[in-house]
Amino acid sequence: MGHSPRRLPAPDTLADQLLTLTAVCGEFPAAQLSRLNGGPAYLKNVVKALKGAGLLKTYYRDSTRGYRLTAAAKRLMLERQPDRLRPYLTGRSEPNTLKSELPRRLRLHRMAEVLVTMRLAGIPALRWEKPPLFQAAPSAHWDHPLPLYYSSRELKELEPLGMKIKNSRATGILLTDGGIVLVYNTADAQMKWEYKSELRLKALLQTELCRGQWGGQTVGTEIIALVFGSGMEQVIPILDGSKGAGHSYYVLDGDLDHFYFLPSDHRGEVLVWLLCDSACRADLDDILRQNLAPPTPACPADHDASTWDGLPVLFAYLCDMPRIRKFDTALELRGMDGALICFDFQAPALRQVCGPRITLQSVDFDAYERSVFHHP
Repeated sequence: MGHSPRRLPAPDTLADQLLTLTAVCGEFPAAQLSRLNGGPAYLKNVVKALKGAGLLKTYYRDSTRGYRLTAAAKRLMLERQPDRLRPYLTGRSEPNTLKSELPRRLRLHRMAEVLVTMRLAGIPALRWEKPPLFQAAPSAHWDHPLPLYYSSRELKELEPLGMKIKNSRATGILLTDGGIVLVYNTADAQMKWEYKSELRLKALLQTELCRGQWGGQTVGTEIIALVFGSGMEQVIPILDGSKGAGHSYYVLDGDLDHFYFLPSDHRGEVLVWLLCDSACRADLDDILRQNLAPPTPACPADHDASTWDGLPVLFAYLCDMPRIRKFDTALELRGMDGALICFDFQAPALRQVCGPRITLQSVDFDAYERSVFHHP
């Protein structure tokens, strides 16, 4: 028989991090364990030790495996950090009232995947790492730099505003100095968009956040979106209209000028920071333009540069889906050729959805990360 746990792992250890993420998420997806810092054997031993100490348990149902806290772990964690963890481990909060239904569990897993990506990208995402999202009187003394990530729970806690967006599929929002990013995660499935709910969420953010000053920070007024997926193959049915409009209507209908697709892995961590850091993007753009000419004003397709023969070139390394689709459509309608530059891991999927008039050129992602990318 297991003994009753008397103490938690030391703060700031991997074991402590896993318990904290499980507390915040409610159920931590076992598949995400490998993304935490540590080798496979070490991570396995951490989980084994936490289970042996009576702090963590595995919940397996419907072929989906996750980790949940034990009652003893909740009690000890509340004793150690009551102010931080009370919103998650008490009352009727979602992480504290776990259910067995697969759709609800998958929702928790999708939110956990995004949380892991944000934290590994160096973006503050936990409630106590940032100021409250909505403040009665925003403090001019708060100097926490952007970007900051806020989960959908933090949005939906604000009544009656939360009721208006309760059906939104967004996992949260990302605040940057260039704008507000709606964040989604389709995981390994295809998203079923709640179109009206997503538009209401956009309207809410425009009303509440796009007022210039927020918490002592200047937040851009543009509202854009990104969706994470398990792999680049998830982008194909969105961009390929022949696969059905249901997967692409919200993404490509023009209500959002920019809608990015990023994988839920280390490459996504790099790209989400690249999305937030205009200086990093400018450095990469300058490198890509070294052997190219400036954009051609008379070209009907939106583009970033031109070949010396006058053909338009689009930089697609952030996989901006509406922009890629418009570029491809414009070239096809006018019988023009062009080029698209992306990272090497994106090229196979984009090749399947771009017409024959587009030539794909790829950048070695590993080489870019080693020699150019500057992570905070």
